Amino acid sequence: MEKLTHRLAADRLAYRHQRWPASVNPHLLVSQKTALDPDHPAVHRVTLGQVVPPNGPTLDRLRQDRILDEAIATGDPLKLMRLFGSTEQTAMRYVGTAYPERTAKLPR
Repeated sequence: MEKLTHRLAADRLAYRHQRWPASVNPHLLVSQKTALDPDHPAVHRVTLGQVVPPNGPTLDRLRQDRILDEAIATGDPLKLMRLFGSTEQTAMRYVGTAYPERTAKLPR
């Protein structure tokens, strides 16, 4: 699955660079409106909802899966907070799910 994800992201970046070579927007997915404005947010949720298949995973589920994958890979709640803008409690919940043995003795 990682190879597929990597290939799809690389293909998307190549398309994006071809379509908007001067884009300074740091997000992977941009639209015609957001590509050239770094202060504009990433593609809106409604737009992404139109791209994701209706019977496929939800955007929230994809985000949760991505956060959990990062928690498994790093085990670092601070990194999760920086990457995903999550709160301390949320980051710790993901790390606790990824590594239950680390948090088993922490006070609840």
